[in-house]
Amino acid sequence: ANDGDVSASLIQVVAAETALRGGGQFFGSLITIPAFGLLLLIGLMRFRGMTNRRRFYAFWICSFGAVFVMSALVGWRIMLAEPMFVAIFFAIARMIYNYRRRHLFIDPRSRLPNFAALRRDLESSDEVDGTAIVVAKIARLDAILASLNQYEQGQYLRQIASRLTLGDAAGLIVRSATTVDAEMIAAAPHLKVIGRAGIGVDNIDLTAATARGVLVVNAPNANTVSAAEQAMALLLSQARNTPQAHAKLTSGVWDRKSFQGVELHGKTIGIIGLGKIGTLVAQRCAAFGMKVCAYDPFVTDDRARRLGVELVDLETLLGQADFISIHLPKTPETENLIGGDNIAKLKPGVRIVNTSRGGIVNEAELAEAIERGVVAGAGLDVFATEPTTDSPLFGLPQVVVTPHLGASTAEAQDKAGTDVAEAVAAALAGDLVLSAVNVDLGPEVTEEVRAFLPVAENLGRAFVGLARGVTGPLTVKAEGRIAGQPIRPLKLAVLKGLLEAVTDDPVSYVNAPSMAEAHGISVDLEATEQAEDYVSSVRVAGNGASGPIAIAGTLSKRGPVMVEVAEHDVELLFSDHVLVVRNSDTPGVIGRVGTYLGDQGINIDNMVVGQSRATGMAAMMGVNVDRALTEDELDAIRSLEGIEEATYLTFR
Repeated sequence: ANDGDVSASLIQVVAAETALRGGGQFFGSLITIPAFGLLLLIGLMRFRGMTNRRRFYAFWICSFGAVFVMSALVGWRIMLAEPMFVAIFFAIARMIYNYRRRHLFIDPRSRLPNFAALRRDLESSDEVDGTAIVVAKIARLDAILASLNQYEQGQYLRQIASRLTLGDAAGLIVRSATTVDAEMIAAAPHLKVIGRAGIGVDNIDLTAATARGVLVVNAPNANTVSAAEQAMALLLSQARNTPQAHAKLTSGVWDRKSFQGVELHGKTIGIIGLGKIGTLVAQRCAAFGMKVCAYDPFVTDDRARRLGVELVDLETLLGQADFISIHLPKTPETENLIGGDNIAKLKPGVRIVNTSRGGIVNEAELAEAIERGVVAGAGLDVFATEPTTDSPLFGLPQVVVTPHLGASTAEAQDKAGTDVAEAVAAALAGDLVLSAVNVDLGPEVTEEVRAFLPVAENLGRAFVGLARGVTGPLTVKAEGRIAGQPIRPLKLAVLKGLLEAVTDDPVSYVNAPSMAEAHGISVDLEATEQAEDYVSSVRVAGNGASGPIAIAGTLSKRGPVMVEVAEHDVELLFSDHVLVVRNSDTPGVIGRVGTYLGDQGINIDNMVVGQSRATGMAAMMGVNVDRALTEDELDAIRSLEGIEEATYLTFR
């Protein structure tokens, strides 16, 4: 109710009470008390942004306030003489409050949808297909959230999370504190993708995920700037003893002599791992006037030259660097990299910073090296075991430590959440995700190669249908401009489409290579920049039960199209329902096929006729139809005069 309505209602209640005061005290109280209770309840339910506990307190405060207001209107004598009605008022109000709190979604506000109704709505949709109801119907969830304020949104999402189980999930998003092991993956039969909101994935069992065909994605670019700045913060802090000086001064001691530091200018910084974060650190160190050298076996000399970085081997870096900053993933090869024999190779007085992963630096051996004076200081943001409050480094005044704060900025957190959500949504939609951790995509995938993935996937499906299976090795060939780009994803897409046509098991870009190996399917990848008719195209060739066959496809203005089938030129759209007919080049054949389809009530959306490259004769037709064809209908088409073969293909 708005203010005007409330005022009008109050005037009406007071007038009613005044009229009844003279001879109808009993009935006056009977009307007044429920009326005030109703007004109180309406006003209370309009409160915004309050927790249930605060709303409960507000309810009773307003209730007692209403009692005092009524006592002023009807008189204390009447109120005290009729305690039964006061008790009834409180009892009814309390019952209404409890009812609303119990039956609404999370709190007494009717704007919040009922969860059971939402679940029934989602599970009744054909699109759910056994996967997580929230992820499968994210558009529905978005529409609901858009109608709620920020407080209501938080309550709604928490309620959804409390009602779902891992067995429902198609997608799982975690941070570094959650371990996703083989047991957890096995408990999620519908799981398709695991998203790590950050960079490191050492808390996820990649082997188990890959074996199950579960894509693992991360947000590799979300915290690069924040992590690089954290490395610089630790570099400066331990070089100038800033945290120690702060602690001494705030404890009441002015001490300028105990905290003499060193300059960065003119010193050599050795960066181990020249990836995105390492590159940013190198640029910032160069701005401080430092000489930058780096060790990274995967970086070319040309790239290092463009960055103004000298590439050296690890032993040289350890022996020359005044400062060392580590930016590596944790692998069996990098574990305890700063430890053992490598400690002895360090330049005396070196200072070490690690903001990458715990375990790359052996904390016990580093602490011993600091105590012996071999290492002058260290700054660590990561540890072998996290969370931890016990490390041999913690008691050393030359060491600055932080509790894994590399990504702990507002900007990094926002970007990590957005990036991983977009990656998970793309994976659930069947798209190739460039941030996939357990898929070997080769070098960076270009936009043109990415656009050709649906073409390659459909060619894999078409090959199985036209060749009646796969009986030997396949060749995937990129032709034209696309051949000069990294094309390994095209091979994965062909395998994915091919396997989806021959198995009921879930197939993804993750498990397609291993599933192909299990089915005895091998694929060779070729590329040629020569192209006859199209700027770029993809060709798939091999042997099937019906003999050798080659098909090709490209992108057109109308989308992916098949441009060659068994040495016949066509431009056939990949649609839900496709009929491919091989026929003799005689009059009336096309008409007979069209007539039969019409008699069966099958509408022809599009038809193309393919000419043989060898003879120039029109001996192939492709038809896009509006429904699936049965085997009996295909047999009937094969029996028509002039028809040699008829094949039904679907590209849903």
